[in-house]
Formats: sequence, C-alpha cells, structure tokens
Amino acid sequence: MSLIPLKNRKLYYDLTGSAGPVVCMTHSLASDGGMWAEQIPVLLNAGYRVLRLDMRGHGGSDPVPGPYTMSELAGDVIAALDYLGFNRVHYIGLSIGGMIGQALAIEHQPRLISAMLCDTMPVVPESAAGTWEDRKKPVRQANSVEPHADASVARWLTDAFKAKNPARYKQLRDTIAATTPQGYLGCVEAISKIDFVAGLPSVKIPVMTICGSDDVGTPPAANKRIAALVANGRYGEIAHALHFPNVEHPGVFNGIMLGWLDEQRKLS
Repeated sequence: MSLIPLKNRKLYYDLTGSAGPVVCMTHSLASDGGMWAEQIPVLLNAGYRVLRLDMRGHGGSDPVPGPYTMSELAGDVIAALDYLGFNRVHYIGLSIGGMIGQALAIEHQPRLISAMLCDTMPVVPESAAGTWEDRKKPVRQANSVEPHADASVARWLTDAFKAKNPARYKQLRDTIAATTPQGYLGCVEAISKIDFVAGLPSVKIPVMTICGSDDVGTPPAANKRIAALVANGRYGEIAHALHFPNVEHPGVFNGIMLGWLDEQRKLS
C-alpha cells in the first residue's frame, strides 16, 4: 500500500504513470479511488500521470475523529501533493470530491492548473439539513455505513446499469458498506456546512462541471451554477445518468474528460 504519513494517521494514494501532467482525483462520499477505474486506462494512454487519493476514513486512509471541514479535506490533498513533490496538477473530483475541488480552487488556487468538478454543488440548501441528519442516525446506531449501502448505490447508478453490470454494481455497493463510520460522519458534517458561492468568483483557473442529467442529489442546475460563478467556467451534461456518470457512461465521460484535459494541456 502507498501511504502518506500525516500527524497521527496515514493517507492512502495510488499513483500510476511515469511521465506527463498529473491528474489528481478524489471520490464521492462512501466511495474510494476505485470509483475512477473506468478512467485510468484512457488517462494513462493519453500520457497523463494519475494520482488517486482516498479521503480520511475512506478506502485505505485512516479514520480520524470528526467533524471535518471542507478546508481540512482540501488540506489533505495539499499535504499529499507536497509529500509527492507535485507543484501543480489538474484536479478531478465528484460529489464531495467536487466540493473539495472548490475549496482547493478558492484557497489553494496556485496549486491547480484546471479543475473538473462532477455531480456536485456550491452550497447546501437549508432545506437539506434534515436529510443529512437522517443520514447520520443509522450510521451512529449501527456503528457502520452498511445501512446506507443499498440506497446509496441506487442513487449513484440506474437499474439498467445494475442489470448489465452486476459485479461492478456490487463492488461499489460493498465499498459503501466498508467505509468507516468516523470517515462517513466526519465528511457528512463537512458537506452540510459548505457555501462556496461568495468565493467562486475569485477562481480564475479553467473549471468544467459535468453532471448526470437525472442526478437528483446534486442536480444539473447546481453544477451549472458553479460554471456560471467562476471566471472561466464550462458545463457539460451526460444523458440518462444519475450520480456516477463516469461509471454509467464511461465512453461519453472519458471523451469529455480527455477533450477538456488536452485543451488545458495546450494552453498551459
């Protein structure tokens, strides 16, 4: 395992590729770097190095007591870049990973060449407060994220995908169940308090947002809003997809992703 030693804990990373610009990727709540499996081969073939990071308490990274803040989670990314000696990277994040990307773009902008933020949002509406409380209760009661596994993966991927790709569907479902309660609850606290609306106009790096057309939790309107708030934003939508368009329709997603990265590569 590749682990970055931080204070009282270790952060898991996976680095592939021997040369080329670095693409740093972070995942959704209750997932890990494995959610990007469909993207890795095409990125490597296109000449990029790929750095996948597991958030604290997710995947191979140690849990720490919460609550967390989005600034702290963004700080973990910066600590990883510092440890590995990467000055500037292209960043790709989905869901909470996209929220971390917004925090990075606002607070650590010089470290990013570009950002691609997927199925995320710039602010959590007050009406969602009860939803996040409801998410926390069963995890505390069971001391496990298992109670959310089936419902969460059903929000990520359609029934049509499940029927055609049962093994991949189960793999993602089991990743949810394996997430540590500390990591899940700490990240839920971070999500419930985000509001990047005032800070996004200060972001000058190129930003692209992508969203599944049928994503209810982080809908297209929220992703369009991010693209509109930054100085150099763009929006793309993937039809017939829920929260994980990169897994549901990897060919479409990968085409958008490579087109975006190659464009930034020429400009940088």
